[in-house]
Amino acid sequence: MEIVIANNSHSIYADTICETILKAAQVRGTGIAKRKPAYIISKMEQGNAVIALDGEKFVGFCYIEAWSHGKFVANSGLIVHPDYRGKGIAKMIKKKVFEHSRVKFPNAKVFSITTGLAVMKLNSDLGYKPVTFSELTDDQSFWSGCQTCKNFDVLKRTEQKMCLCTGMLYDPKTSDVTKKVKIKEQVFNRLKNIKQALFLKKDKK
Repeated sequence: MEIVIANNSHSIYADTICETILKAAQVRGTGIAKRKPAYIISKMEQGNAVIALDGEKFVGFCYIEAWSHGKFVANSGLIVHPDYRGKGIAKMIKKKVFEHSRVKFPNAKVFSITTGLAVMKLNSDLGYKPVTFSELTDDQSFWSGCQTCKNFDVLKRTEQKMCLCTGMLYDPKTSDVTKKVKIKEQVFNRLKNIKQALFLKKDKK
Protein backbone atom coordinates (compact mmCIF):
# COMPACT_ATOMS: atom_id res chain seq x y z
CA MET A 1 0.00 0.00 0.00
CA GLU A 2 1.15 3.54 -0.74
CA ILE A 3 -0.08 6.99 0.29
CA VAL A 4 0.77 9.67 -2.27
CA ILE A 5 -0.08 13.20 -3.32
CA ALA A 6 -2.92 12.74 -5.80
CA ASN A 7 -2.74 14.03 -9.37
CA ASN A 8 -4.80 13.92 -12.55
CA SER A 9 -4.00 10.24 -13.11
CA HIS A 10 -6.04 9.40 -10.00
CA SER A 11 -9.24 11.01 -11.35
CA ILE A 12 -10.55 7.50 -12.17
CA TYR A 13 -11.20 7.06 -8.44
CA ALA A 14 -13.35 10.21 -8.05
CA ASP A 15 -16.72 8.41 -8.31
CA THR A 16 -15.63 5.73 -5.84
CA ILE A 17 -14.39 8.36 -3.39
CA CYS A 18 -17.69 10.27 -3.45
CA GLU A 19 -19.72 7.07 -3.05
CA THR A 20 -17.55 5.87 -0.15
CA ILE A 21 -17.87 9.23 1.66
CA LEU A 22 -21.67 9.24 1.21
CA LYS A 23 -22.14 5.64 2.39
CA ALA A 24 -19.97 6.25 5.46
CA ALA A 25 -22.10 9.26 6.39
CA GLN A 26 -25.29 7.23 5.99
CA VAL A 27 -23.95 4.45 8.22
CA ARG A 28 -22.84 6.88 10.94
CA GLY A 29 -26.04 8.88 10.66
CA THR A 30 -24.06 12.10 10.83
CA GLY A 31 -24.17 15.16 8.63
CA ILE A 32 -21.62 15.63 5.89
CA ALA A 33 -21.14 18.12 3.09
CA LYS A 34 -21.57 16.24 -0.19
CA ARG A 35 -18.96 16.61 -2.91
CA LYS A 36 -19.25 15.87 -6.62
CA PRO A 37 -16.63 13.90 -8.59
CA ALA A 38 -15.69 17.05 -10.55
CA TYR A 39 -14.78 18.80 -7.31
CA ILE A 40 -12.63 15.87 -6.14
CA ILE A 41 -10.88 15.79 -9.52
CA SER A 42 -10.12 19.53 -9.29
CA LYS A 43 -8.37 18.91 -5.97
CA MET A 44 -6.28 16.16 -7.52
CA GLU A 45 -5.29 18.37 -10.44
CA GLN A 46 -4.24 21.15 -8.04
CA GLY A 47 -2.09 18.75 -6.02
CA ASN A 48 -4.33 19.40 -3.01
CA ALA A 49 -5.25 15.82 -2.16
CA VAL A 50 -3.78 12.62 -0.77
CA ILE A 51 -4.83 9.16 -1.91
CA ALA A 52 -4.02 5.70 -0.53
CA LEU A 53 -3.88 2.77 -2.92
CA ASP A 54 -3.32 -0.95 -2.60
CA GLY A 55 -1.98 -1.67 -6.06
CA GLU A 56 -4.80 -0.26 -8.17
CA LYS A 57 -7.45 -0.66 -5.48
CA PHE A 58 -8.77 2.43 -3.72
CA VAL A 59 -7.97 2.51 0.01
CA GLY A 60 -8.45 6.05 1.29
CA PHE A 61 -8.51 9.75 0.53
CA CYS A 62 -8.38 13.29 1.95
CA TYR A 63 -8.10 16.73 0.37
CA ILE A 64 -7.06 20.29 1.20
CA GLU A 65 -9.28 23.36 0.97
CA ALA A 66 -7.95 26.93 1.31
CA TRP A 67 -10.11 29.73 2.71
CA SER A 68 -9.82 33.47 3.47
CA HIS A 69 -7.15 33.95 0.79
CA GLY A 70 -5.01 31.12 2.18
CA LYS A 71 -5.09 32.27 5.82
CA PHE A 72 -6.98 29.09 6.73
CA VAL A 73 -6.84 25.59 5.29
CA ALA A 74 -8.94 22.54 6.07
CA ASN A 75 -8.24 18.84 5.53
CA SER A 76 -11.60 17.52 4.39
CA GLY A 77 -13.28 14.38 3.12
CA LEU A 78 -11.11 11.94 5.08
CA ILE A 79 -12.32 8.47 4.16
CA VAL A 80 -11.06 4.88 4.26
CA HIS A 81 -12.64 2.06 2.27
CA PRO A 82 -14.58 -0.39 4.51
CA ASP A 83 -12.23 -3.25 3.56
CA TYR A 84 -9.27 -1.38 5.07
CA ARG A 85 -10.73 0.15 8.23
CA GLY A 86 -9.38 -0.62 11.68
CA LYS A 87 -5.77 -0.78 10.47
CA GLY A 88 -4.60 2.71 11.33
CA ILE A 89 -4.76 3.89 7.72
CA ALA A 90 -6.88 6.96 8.51
CA LYS A 91 -4.17 8.15 10.88
CA MET A 92 -1.50 7.74 8.19
CA ILE A 93 -3.60 9.60 5.60
CA LYS A 94 -4.38 12.38 8.07
CA LYS A 95 -0.71 12.78 8.93
CA LYS A 96 0.28 12.85 5.24
CA VAL A 97 -2.31 15.46 4.23
CA PHE A 98 -1.53 17.57 7.32
CA GLU A 99 2.18 17.60 6.50
CA HIS A 100 1.37 18.43 2.86
CA SER A 101 -0.85 21.29 4.03
CA ARG A 102 1.99 22.70 6.15
CA VAL A 103 4.33 22.60 3.14
CA LYS A 104 1.90 24.21 0.68
CA PHE A 105 0.45 26.71 3.16
CA PRO A 106 3.16 27.16 5.85
CA ASN A 107 1.60 30.25 7.43
CA ALA A 108 -2.02 29.10 7.32
CA LYS A 109 -4.07 27.98 10.30
CA VAL A 110 -5.27 24.41 9.74
CA PHE A 111 -8.80 23.78 10.99
CA SER A 112 -11.40 21.07 11.13
CA ILE A 113 -15.06 20.73 12.03
CA THR A 114 -16.19 17.21 12.78
CA THR A 115 -18.67 15.11 14.74
CA GLY A 116 -16.38 12.07 14.75
CA LEU A 117 -14.50 11.21 17.94
CA ALA A 118 -11.87 9.29 15.94
CA VAL A 119 -11.13 12.37 13.81
CA MET A 120 -10.97 14.53 16.93
CA LYS A 121 -8.36 12.17 18.36
CA LEU A 122 -6.33 12.29 15.14
CA ASN A 123 -6.51 16.09 15.13
CA SER A 124 -5.47 16.28 18.77
CA ASP A 125 -2.44 14.06 18.13
CA LEU A 126 -1.34 16.48 15.39
CA GLY A 127 -1.60 19.51 17.67
CA TYR A 128 -5.10 20.81 16.95
CA LYS A 129 -6.96 22.50 19.82
CA PRO A 130 -10.76 22.74 20.31
CA VAL A 131 -11.99 26.25 19.48
CA THR A 132 -15.22 28.18 18.99
CA PHE A 133 -16.50 28.69 15.45
CA SER A 134 -15.63 32.40 15.75
CA GLU A 135 -11.93 31.44 15.65
CA LEU A 136 -12.34 29.66 12.32
CA THR A 137 -12.57 31.19 8.86
CA ASP A 138 -15.33 33.72 8.23
CA ASP A 139 -15.26 32.88 4.53
CA GLN A 140 -18.93 32.30 3.70
CA SER A 141 -18.06 30.01 0.81
CA PHE A 142 -16.81 27.50 3.41
CA TRP A 143 -19.94 27.67 5.53
CA SER A 144 -22.15 27.51 2.43
CA GLY A 145 -20.68 24.06 1.85
CA CYS A 146 -22.53 22.93 4.98
CA GLN A 147 -25.91 23.46 3.30
CA THR A 148 -26.00 19.85 2.10
CA CYS A 149 -25.47 18.63 5.68
CA LYS A 150 -28.64 17.45 7.41
CA ASN A 151 -27.68 19.50 10.49
CA PHE A 152 -27.41 22.79 8.58
CA ASP A 153 -30.56 24.11 10.26
CA VAL A 154 -28.71 24.02 13.62
CA LEU A 155 -25.86 26.10 12.20
CA LYS A 156 -28.34 28.54 10.69
CA ARG A 157 -30.43 28.91 13.87
CA THR A 158 -27.34 29.70 15.94
CA GLU A 159 -26.17 32.32 13.42
CA GLN A 160 -23.12 30.21 12.57
CA LYS A 161 -21.86 30.22 16.16
CA MET A 162 -22.22 26.49 16.84
CA CYS A 163 -23.49 23.20 15.47
CA LEU A 164 -23.18 19.49 16.23
CA CYS A 165 -19.63 19.61 14.88
CA THR A 166 -16.66 20.49 17.06
CA GLY A 167 -14.28 23.13 15.75
CA MET A 168 -10.54 22.35 16.03
CA LEU A 169 -7.58 24.51 15.03
CA TYR A 170 -3.83 24.17 14.49
CA ASP A 171 -2.16 27.57 14.67
CA PRO A 172 1.46 27.35 13.43
CA LYS A 173 2.43 30.49 15.33
CA THR A 174 1.52 29.07 18.72
CA SER A 175 1.90 25.34 18.03
CA ASP A 176 5.38 25.62 16.50
CA VAL A 177 6.58 27.75 19.42
CA THR A 178 5.28 25.15 21.85
CA LYS A 179 7.11 22.41 19.95
CA LYS A 180 10.37 24.39 20.05
CA VAL A 181 10.02 24.90 23.81
CA LYS A 182 9.42 21.18 24.32
CA ILE A 183 12.47 20.29 22.19
CA LYS A 184 14.63 22.70 24.19
CA GLU A 185 13.36 21.17 27.43
CA GLN A 186 14.13 17.68 26.16
CA VAL A 187 17.66 18.71 25.13
CA PHE A 188 18.24 20.41 28.49
CA ASN A 189 17.00 17.38 30.43
CA ARG A 190 19.20 15.09 28.36
CA LEU A 191 22.28 17.22 29.02
CA LYS A 192 21.38 17.39 32.71
CA ASN A 193 21.09 13.60 32.90
CA ILE A 194 24.46 13.17 31.15
CA LYS A 195 26.07 15.64 33.54
CA GLN A 196 24.60 13.90 36.59
CA ALA A 197 25.80 10.53 35.27
CA LEU A 198 29.32 11.91 34.85
CA PHE A 199 29.34 13.29 38.39
CA LEU A 200 28.14 9.98 39.79
CA LYS A 201 30.83 8.17 37.85
CA LYS A 202 33.45 10.61 39.15
CA ASP A 203 32.27 10.22 42.76
CA LYS A 204 32.49 6.45 42.51
CA LYS A 205 36.13 6.75 41.52
